Amino acid sequence: MIPHERPPQACVAAPLLVLGWGNPSRGDDALGPLFVECLRADVTDARAQVEWLTDFQLQPEHALDLMGRARVLLVDASANCDRQFAVTPVHAARDASFTTHAMSPAAVLQVLRDMDDGAPPLCMLLAIRGESFELGDGLTDAATDNLAQALLWGREWLTVGRGVEQTIDRQP
Repeated sequence: MIPHERPPQACVAAPLLVLGWGNPSRGDDALGPLFVECLRADVTDARAQVEWLTDFQLQPEHALDLMGRARVLLVDASANCDRQFAVTPVHAARDASFTTHAMSPAAVLQVLRDMDDGAPPLCMLLAIRGESFELGDGLTDAATDNLAQALLWGREWLTVGRGVEQTIDRQP
């Protein structure tokens, strides 16, 4: 007789997810992954319960990464940001990016909504202003300064929580 085995424990997602994307070989496009790496290095509290992810671009599969989270911070470089960084809420929506090579944050959240009947997590998009996105470029001085300011906000997001989302109009 084969002894009965207990099923493996279900994998429980950390309540917080920080997901940054961009191409480190394209200058300031590296801001998303750099933000994740720097913020992760700052978190020394093992009880923080944060998962850290980086990728080159958003894909439909990232909807799975959003499942079971309380809050999600999505981080990307932006050529269109009119200040050092901007924070905006992300709401599920179908858009043209759903059928393209790279997806928008709203489209990824829509994929999650289509897969799961539950309420999606509170998602914020942190856009960090970049200037140079050419292949082989390094990070510009301006982008380095913008990253430093965004990291100050990111530390608050991790420690303070929901209150930070309510201060999005007071960004530099």
